[in-house]
Amino acid sequence: MKSSAPIVNALVLFIGSVTSAFAASGAREDNSGIFTWIFLGFCALIVVMQLMPAVLMMLGIAKGLRKESPQEQKATH
Repeated sequence: MKSSAPIVNALVLFIGSVTSAFAASGAREDNSGIFTWIFLGFCALIVVMQLMPAVLMMLGIAKGLRKESPQEQKATH
């Protein structure tokens, strides 16, 4: 068992010395300027403004489906 210790130590030292070769830099170069981000923000604003009436309409449809008919209202009161 003691004879495998130098091999394990050598392997750990070897792998420990080459780990930086496998690592990515992590920094992605982004050449987008301020106008690109302004444009993307404007596009997001358009999408949100288009979704607001759609959500309100869906809520109105759900509210209309939930309402009782006048005959059912008289029967419950």
